[in-house]
Amino acid sequence: MLPPVPNNTILRQRYKITNIVGQGGMGSIYRAEDLRLPGRLCAIKEVQPDQGTSETLQKQAQDQFLQEASILARLDHPNLPKVSDFFNQDGRDYLVMDYVPGNDLRQISQESWGAGHPLAEGQVLSWAEQILDALIYLHEHDPPVLHRDIKPANIKLTPSNRIKLVDFGLVKLMEEDDARTITVVQGRGTALYTPLEQYGGDSGHTDVRSDIYALGSTLYHLLTGQAPPSAKTRFLTPGKLRPPRELNPRVSPGVSDAVMWAIEMHPDDRPQTLQQFAATLFGKATRPVRESERAVDWQAALEQNQTLLLTALGLFILAVVLTLM
Repeated sequence: MLPPVPNNTILRQRYKITNIVGQGGMGSIYRAEDLRLPGRLCAIKEVQPDQGTSETLQKQAQDQFLQEASILARLDHPNLPKVSDFFNQDGRDYLVMDYVPGNDLRQISQESWGAGHPLAEGQVLSWAEQILDALIYLHEHDPPVLHRDIKPANIKLTPSNRIKLVDFGLVKLMEEDDARTITVVQGRGTALYTPLEQYGGDSGHTDVRSDIYALGSTLYHLLTGQAPPSAKTRFLTPGKLRPPRELNPRVSPGVSDAVMWAIEMHPDDRPQTLQQFAATLFGKATRPVRESERAVDWQAALEQNQTLLLTALGLFILAVVLTLM
C-alpha cells in the first residue's frame, strides 16, 4: 500500500490535509481544510488501487469508483454526511465529505461502561431511531443503497446530539432486477458486526437484511457493553450468543427480543425490512412466530398435558363401551 499523504499536502488545488483520522487496508481518511471556503472542514476518504491487478483492471476500478461516487453525491439526509466532491489524483481516488465533529458511539460506549454506567435503553433507542431513519432513506433510494459496515465506530454523535452515519466505505448499490449488489468504494466489513452471508465478500449475496444484522449487532453492543460473538463463532459454537437482557437486566424484554431477531443467523429468520424491525424495537408490533416455533409450542403443550390427555382419552373410551353395552 502507498504511504499516507503528508500533512499540508493540497489536493485538487483546494483541500489542505491537516492530519490522518483513520487508516485501513484500502487507504486513509484525512481531515482537511477547504481553501475555497475558509473555515469549512472536510473528511477525505482515500481509496488506493490494488497494486496486484493489471492496469486495465485498475482503470476499470477507478471508472467504477467515479461513477458510483456520483450516486453518493446525490444523497441528502440529515443523519448522513454530505458528499461534496470526488476525484482522482496521483493514482488515488478521493471522496470528499463534510467533517463530522464529536465522538463515535464506540468511544461513548467504552467510556460509559468503563465508568460503571451502562447506557440507558432510552438513550440507545433515541440513537437507533435516527440511524433507522438514515438507513431507510438509503434502502428506499433508487437504486437501493446498502451500507454494509454499520458499527459503533462508524456512528458519530455531534455536539448538537445528532447522529451521523459517517463511513461510506462499504456502501453498495443493489440492482433490483436480479438482487445483486455492486460495490462502491470497496471493502469487506467488520467481523463482529458482519452477517455470515457477507463473509464471501463481493461474491456473497447481501441485501437489506445484512444491514439489519449489522444494526442489531451495534445495538447489542451499546446495550450490553460488548460486541456479540461473530457470525463465524456462532456458526461453529451454537448457543454462544446470550440475549442482551441476560447481560444487562435493565434492557426490557421487548427490546432484547427485537435485537435477537435482527441478528438471527439466516436472513430469512430476520426482519425483512427496517420498518418491520423498527416497529418491533419500539414496541409497536411483536415478532412473528415461525412455523417451526409453532410446532415446538404444540409439542411442548402435548408433553406438559400428557397425563390429562390420556385420562380424557380413557374416559372417552369408557363412555363408548358403556354406550354400546
